[in-house]
Amino acid sequence: MNERVDWRSVAVATGAAERATAEAAVRAAYRRAGLPEPEQVLWVASPLAAVRLLTGAPAADGTAGRPAPVAGRSVRAELRDRPIAARRGLVHQELGPTGWGAHWRATGADLWETSTPLVEQVKTAVLAEAEGWATRTELRLLLLDAVLGPHEAAWLSALGDEPGTGLDELAAVARAAGWWWPYERVAVLSERPTELHRDEAGRLDRSDGPALAYGDGFALYAWRGMAVSGEFFTELAALTPQRIRREANAELRRVMLEHYGYERYLSESGAEPVHRDETGVLWRIPLSDDEDVVMVEVVNSTPEPDGTFNTYWLRVPPATRTAREGVAWTFGLDAEAYAPLRQT
Repeated sequence: MNERVDWRSVAVATGAAERATAEAAVRAAYRRAGLPEPEQVLWVASPLAAVRLLTGAPAADGTAGRPAPVAGRSVRAELRDRPIAARRGLVHQELGPTGWGAHWRATGADLWETSTPLVEQVKTAVLAEAEGWATRTELRLLLLDAVLGPHEAAWLSALGDEPGTGLDELAAVARAAGWWWPYERVAVLSERPTELHRDEAGRLDRSDGPALAYGDGFALYAWRGMAVSGEFFTELAALTPQRIRREANAELRRVMLEHYGYERYLSESGAEPVHRDETGVLWRIPLSDDEDVVMVEVVNSTPEPDGTFNTYWLRVPPATRTAREGVAWTFGLDAEAYAPLRQT
């Protein structure tokens, strides 16, 4: 297997595509599949722009777009699906079921876990933006025609891209460009994103701008993996407890609470503690159409160098009824078993 390529870096690459390299790899992929090279290789700024081109939709400014190219049928199966299936069959035969499972976990599994949600978010955003350009079924089929470029990294990491594997051309395009659409007569290649921001878990995440952005303005906004609108972050700066309580979407309400701060919310909403004992104070935030947010307020028993004592907030399960039960839960214990000699 090829260990020289850092596929994790490829999967999150941004910046201008290496167009000559990508075009040469695309043409080589057609030849390897026994197909004539495409008559045209067309470049677009984003996946959304590719769908705009292939549907002949108006330009982003409302003016007439260029006519949809006469592309012919999709050849994705020949260029991508069959080579991957053939290579996977060989590797699976070589390693056996147990060996393949271990190999997948060591190579492609993590990339698959982080790339798959991102791919689905891009597709969902494209469908939303492209509504009216074609039927929803036609738009979904167009997205299924795409070869995912750098987001094929999980397979390429696991299966290798050495000459002779049948995947070297796919890998070359993945390292040089973004998503691409192969048809009999035309190949449409997309640029890579200009920006990509993720959290420590690999999820799209940014609070002061788009988490994923392309050069033509197509962008996705997200908070810890959850898609939101660009206006949502502007609203966060003016949050109040009342606005948080009015939010009907439970997921967005959780984001608001996290951004606002549980301690601040409790203080400004006039919340009352529901239980107090020697371990701390239990607070409950009732939320309509959602589970309660339950927190234990604990004070570090070890003073800081300046003599002060830090307060910490621990989120605990909604069914928690006492502060001791909540603190015990954070240690994986029940309330009866929790009896610390000293709390720090």
